[in-house]
Amino acid sequence: MMKAMILSAGYGKRLNPLTLTCPKPLLKIGNETLLSNTIKFLEKFGIKKIVINVHYLSEQIIEYVNKKKFNSSITIVEEKENILDTGGGVLNAIQYFSNKPFLIINPDTIWNPKHIKELKLLEESFALNEKCKCSMLVIDKTKSFDKNFKGDFNLKNNLISRKTADNLKYIFTGMQIIKPNVFFEFDSKIFSINKIWDKLIKNEELCGIESNTDFLHVSTVEIYKSLLEKKFKY
Repeated sequence: MMKAMILSAGYGKRLNPLTLTCPKPLLKIGNETLLSNTIKFLEKFGIKKIVINVHYLSEQIIEYVNKKKFNSSITIVEEKENILDTGGGVLNAIQYFSNKPFLIINPDTIWNPKHIKELKLLEESFALNEKCKCSMLVIDKTKSFDKNFKGDFNLKNNLISRKTADNLKYIFTGMQIIKPNVFFEFDSKIFSINKIWDKLIKNEELCGIESNTDFLHVSTVEIYKSLLEKKFKY
């Protein structure tokens, strides 16, 4: 797995007024932006090629990436007319991933060196399960810095489910390995990746492993300000 996609097209409305003039991926934590932290994390893992989709305040992200000159090869895919949501955004860039599984990652999470080992485990478990079409890193919601998060999924025997909305224990961390062919069944240009997850869950093709690293996610202005008070090592 040598390619990854960073989802960076969103409006970041929960972080207004900060994101009225600055796209969420360019908010800073310590000496890094959320985007640069994610890119450098991928580079430490060994990812050589990165695709970034952009829409809201896209010109700022494009200029930032061009100026920083990261070590990896970065392709920016601009969603000019409409934001395509998470699933549509990936489908719009699917040509860059040929027929091989690739990593999709959210820059909202503050990735750190401890996640490198977990990404390796995620990759290994994905490779060993032929039926698995997507594998995600999840974490017990009690380990989230933001205690307002409700659970997204349940996890049992490395299979992801979400049958009972009131009793979901795990949060999606924002990291997943996925096969590109799961996107080809969708005709709509604009759709959430949740639609893919729902179909995979139904067929028992959505897998996962549990993270043991504290979940630090930039979700709201209040959480962002609290995270700024912490000391981070990249």
